Amino acid sequence: MLGEKFTQRCKVAPGQSVRLDDLNTTTLGVLGMPEEEALPIFQELRSKLANQQRVLFAEGKRKLLIVMQAMDTGGKDGCVRKVFSRVDPQGVQVTPFKAPSARELSHDFLWRVHKVVPAKGEIAVFNRSHYEDIIAVRVKNLAPQDVWEKRYKHIIDFEQMLVDEGTTVLKFFLHISKDEQKRRLQSRLDRPEKHWKFFPEDLADRARWDDFQTAYEDVFARTSTEQAPWFIIPADYKWYRDMAVSQIVTHALDQLGLEYPKVTWNPSEIVVE
Repeated sequence: MLGEKFTQRCKVAPGQSVRLDDLNTTTLGVLGMPEEEALPIFQELRSKLANQQRVLFAEGKRKLLIVMQAMDTGGKDGCVRKVFSRVDPQGVQVTPFKAPSARELSHDFLWRVHKVVPAKGEIAVFNRSHYEDIIAVRVKNLAPQDVWEKRYKHIIDFEQMLVDEGTTVLKFFLHISKDEQKRRLQSRLDRPEKHWKFFPEDLADRARWDDFQTAYEDVFARTSTEQAPWFIIPADYKWYRDMAVSQIVTHALDQLGLEYPKVTWNPSEIVVE
C-alpha cells in the first residue's frame, strides 16, 4: 500500500535525530511514477478522504488533528486547499496561527490552541500551530530559554491528552530547499497579484534559515511520539507534497475502522407516505 509506504518513509521515530540538510526536498522515491501518472491517483485520494470524513462525522466518536508547519513559502495554504478541497466544510475547521494577540499573550501559550482542537466527528487543521511558541520564540529570542525549553514537555503532555480523548494527531513539516524558497519569494515580487503574500520580514527570517532548521530538528527529535508523530514531507514539488500528505492522512483514517452508526430500527419496516 502506498499509504503505508509514505507513512513509514516520512515518519520521524521517537527520539530520532534529524538533519534536514540530509533529507530530500523533491521526492522520496516511493511513487516511482511521473506527475501525469500520479495526478489521477491523487484525485482518487481526495475523493476517498471526502468519504472518510463523512463517516467520521456521522460516527461522531473520533477526531482528527492535522498540524502543518513549514518555512516561509513552504506551501501550507496550498497543501490544505488541495488535499481537503472535496471534504464537506461542515466537518473541517482550518485555523491559521499568526502572532498572538495581547489577550492571547495574557493566557498560557496553549490557551488559544485548546479552544480550536477538533470536537467528536471533526477534522481540525492547524496552519502553523503551538510549535511556533517554541520555534519562533526560540529563533527570534522572544523569550528566555528557561521559558520555551519547558514547552517541549507541555506540548507532549497536551497532545497525549488529546490522543487519550480520541484524537488522532498527525504533524506535517513541509520540507523545501533554500533555493526553492528563494524562487517562491521572487515569484511573489514578480507577480503583482502575489504582492500581498510578500512581507519584508520574510527576508529577515530567511537570513535565520540555519537557526530555524536547527530549531525544527530539535522539535522533531523531542516531540515526535508514537501517539503524535511528525512526518517530514518533501515539498519542492507541490504535486508530490499533496500526494504524500493525502496518502498519510487517508492511511491513518483507514486504521481507525470508521463505520456509519448502526440504527436500532428496521429500515424495511418504515413506510414514507
